[in-house]
Amino acid sequence: MNRVEGHVKVTGLATYAAEYPIEGVVYAYPVQSLIARGRVARVDASDALAMPGVLAVLSVADPPELAEDADAELALFQRREVAYRGQLVAAAVAGTYDEARAAADAVRVEYEPADHDVSLRADHPGLYRPEVVNPNLPADTGQGDVEAGLAEAVTTVDVTYTTPVLHNNAMEPHASLALWDAEGRLLVYDSTQGATTDRDMIAKTLGLPPGRVRVVSRHVGGGFGSKGTTRPQAVLAALAARAVGRPVKVALTRQQMFDVTGYRTPTIQRLRLGADGEGRLTALEHVALSQSSTLKEFAEQTATPTRVMYAAPALRTAHRLVRLDVATPSWMRAPGDCPGMYALESAMDELACAAGIDPIELRVRNEPEVDPDTGLPFSSRNLVACLREGARRFGWDRRDPRPGVRREGEWLVGTGVAASTYPAKRRPCKAVARVLDGGFLVQVAAADIGTGARTALTRIAAETLGVAPDRVHVEIGDSDLPDAPVAGGSMGTASWGSAVVRACEELKKDGREGRADTTEEIRQDSRLTRQAFGAQFAEVRVSSVTGEVRVPRLLGVFAAGRIVDAKLARSQLIGGMTMGLGMALMEETLTDEEFGGFLRRDLAQYHVPVCADVPDVEAVWLEEHDERLNPMGAKGIGEIGIVGTAAAIGNAVHHATGHRVRELPITPPKILMARF
Repeated sequence: MNRVEGHVKVTGLATYAAEYPIEGVVYAYPVQSLIARGRVARVDASDALAMPGVLAVLSVADPPELAEDADAELALFQRREVAYRGQLVAAAVAGTYDEARAAADAVRVEYEPADHDVSLRADHPGLYRPEVVNPNLPADTGQGDVEAGLAEAVTTVDVTYTTPVLHNNAMEPHASLALWDAEGRLLVYDSTQGATTDRDMIAKTLGLPPGRVRVVSRHVGGGFGSKGTTRPQAVLAALAARAVGRPVKVALTRQQMFDVTGYRTPTIQRLRLGADGEGRLTALEHVALSQSSTLKEFAEQTATPTRVMYAAPALRTAHRLVRLDVATPSWMRAPGDCPGMYALESAMDELACAAGIDPIELRVRNEPEVDPDTGLPFSSRNLVACLREGARRFGWDRRDPRPGVRREGEWLVGTGVAASTYPAKRRPCKAVARVLDGGFLVQVAAADIGTGARTALTRIAAETLGVAPDRVHVEIGDSDLPDAPVAGGSMGTASWGSAVVRACEELKKDGREGRADTTEEIRQDSRLTRQAFGAQFAEVRVSSVTGEVRVPRLLGVFAAGRIVDAKLARSQLIGGMTMGLGMALMEETLTDEEFGGFLRRDLAQYHVPVCADVPDVEAVWLEEHDERLNPMGAKGIGEIGIVGTAAAIGNAVHHATGHRVRELPITPPKILMARF
């Protein structure tokens, strides 16, 4: 199907959070901390308040009323302590955007700075084991004797990989427009991945019952996790609107987004692997270090994919965390699995090279029959089939395994492979379906963040009802609709679609209306490990003169249950693969160790891939039937495309040059330093 909202998007009629035509709207612009740690000593807003059009200045000098248990990142202006550079310490409200921005510049803030610590390092004395990692998984797992397994191995690998701070950088900046009615009910037009959860968090922060808050988010210009939780601009808009008695709009700049909308934590990952003479693992250990803020704990689940990938009699995973004077990290596409699989799949390639075994064959020989961590059966697992099909399509049999031997002029040519995986889960959801004007109306508070969720749900509803898709209208993006989970964790379509199917089934029985709540159905799901799998293949060309890396060809082969719509699926998968290319070669936010905060805070310095960087990217999938997932038999595809891509490219760079770069991104200076 073509996207049902495609016409309104390409004609400019789709309304995003900052674009709703609300009469009498004014603007708020934040003032950010200039220190990384310390205390606000004094706020002088007199010059700002004297400027034309200025209505108010909110600051820590006069904390607005918020709930005592408000989330630490959303408790705006409640405390004078500064936890990181860029933290919001004040905001100016004025009649126009330019007036608000000028007034914010005129607010004078005096600080009492303190020494700060913003650097993650392997020997940091503050590293500790969190009780759990996201989303409530054990921090450490272990079975067997890793040391004994390494001792008896014929081939061992002990390597450390690092990944930098990465930022989500959705196309649409974070923006919110808030207005209060005469009865004290709050309406927020927000850029969010989940209207229901956003409503609940805004209400909790303001100390309101959820019924007094409504969030509308009809169209969202990307999120990649950064809009999966409520961000400070939504709370700021609500507070400012309450203070001045007018609708208030807050639209963050690209630079501000780097500071207050989350990021992927940097990681330091050590992997130790051992294999016998046949290439079968005798031991596998994955220890991941990451960072969080002093405000709250966010523990990235970096090593968790290692728990499900390969059979090993001795398997240990561990996470260590350090709290630094930085903003709190957050969700970014394929959290945990993306950086974790980069390290694991790079280490598997190193093991294959050390053992003299083809990297595909090494993975096949270590294919588990059940979940290595829990012992549970997989609902379906077709990783080997993905590897075999990818090898056939990519021409893997023509590959010379020797590194650094294929050359075309100044260009060194290599190919690499890596596996992909991502959990296939769903959450409880509600939906309603009605007969309306000769057609059908389906309502669910889902979110379309550019993925095509409206289209997928339209197709699911039409197939369930047995009618043409043009007779179905799907309404989403409003917290007043039946409650729904966020668009995240590759659970959107599985969660919303389950409720839509059940509501449509009830409608067919009733003839007028059907309602569904999948809470009990999901509670009774059988105990299985549900994962999507895939295989990523990359060809690279590395200049022996400049060190630059080109990727002329990417191929991804995936097993993700039933594909609801081929056009939407291809878009999601190649988008993820392209994002993985960015992770491999260019994306990196630097931490300013001297002053705190981040460097490279815009798209002129934080480079992302463009079309010229991916001349040939192909995504295909296997026919996989898995009736134990959900009514559609579908696994999520929004994130698996990015998982493994960076490893495949890094492995290809090694194959091309004979040198291994273990610190992302793989930039020309690192190539030249490795070679010379």
